[in-house]
Amino acid sequence: MAVDRTPVLKRCRALGIDPVDMGLAKESNRLPRRSRRQLSEYGIQLREKQKAKFIYGVLEKQFHNLYDQAIKDEGVTGDNLMSLLERRLDNVVYRLGFARTRKEARQTVRHGHITVNGKRLDIPSYRVKAGDVVAIGEKYTNLTPIKEAIVASEAKTVPAWLEVDIEKLSGNVLQIPTRDQIDLDINAQLIVELYSK
Repeated sequence: MAVDRTPVLKRCRALGIDPVDMGLAKESNRLPRRSRRQLSEYGIQLREKQKAKFIYGVLEKQFHNLYDQAIKDEGVTGDNLMSLLERRLDNVVYRLGFARTRKEARQTVRHGHITVNGKRLDIPSYRVKAGDVVAIGEKYTNLTPIKEAIVASEAKTVPAWLEVDIEKLSGNVLQIPTRDQIDLDINAQLIVELYSK
């Protein structure tokens, strides 16, 4: 399986991403890398795609499959793409505050610590639907990483399309997320333009 081993802060700086968007508590005091060259239209579109792939931890093949699905769905393709990325199980676990970063959320899911509607699920790319209940499995509620993540997430706000119950360590998917409920600075229209060439 392909793994991106690039240092996170270095990649954030290169792509102009705020490390807080990656779930990192500390902000980098280093400014984004400035290029002497002006980026071409293609370069701007490519950077936007790389930014989305890096934030959500998705490789090119998965990302292209999500784009193909976004085209088939009704509505604006860019908004559909962002909604599909946001509905990934690993991202939902991160957004609910059961993990400190999306990478940690992915590992939590892969190890089978998460249940969806009462069934154990270990597929990070699983797409949640409205009405799904995402919870920590009963045997895993006392794990140190999960406890630390919950303490760290008390300051974070849960998106409006999700509802979390910290006492029961579970969360509900209230609705499919719309573009205005996704707080990331990604211009999905540029990604659509890149793929449609």
